[in-house]
Amino acid sequence: MTTLFGELLDGPASDAYMLNRGDVGLLRSLDKLSAEQASAAAHGGASIAAHVAHLSYGLSLLTRWSAGENPFDSADWSASWRKTVVSDAEWQALRAEFNREARQWLSVLQIPRDVTPVELNGVLGSIAHLAYHFGAIRQIDRAARGPAQPDRTRA
Repeated sequence: MTTLFGELLDGPASDAYMLNRGDVGLLRSLDKLSAEQASAAAHGGASIAAHVAHLSYGLSLLTRWSAGENPFDSADWSASWRKTVVSDAEWQALRAEFNREARQWLSVLQIPRDVTPVELNGVLGSIAHLAYHFGAIRQIDRAARGPAQPDRTRA
């Protein structure tokens, strides 16, 4: 789990399981974007800033859960989508917050723990959730996209 989550954040360390080799991962892909790019919405959907705020919020809930809380009963997921437009300073702060929350969750994933089947689904779902939004972000702005898979059929 840590390999997959870490690969999504930072790109593949050696073997690539989810991203193409040479991909820099989500964190450095976000660093390529300006606040204006992060604030733009495509096709009436959410902005990249909103996706990042949503991811950060979800990871903060998971980290709180790992510390023994049950933050899910009172979670306000709709609030995590309200930040759609960001200034340069807000974009920098949002990326820093997301980086912090992602690193905290990655450190939680590194510690073995006994979990129920429902909890295990939530933990595994955090990886799929990150991958989904990573893909959505890359669809919104081409500047966030990673390298194409090389065509291995050519000699």
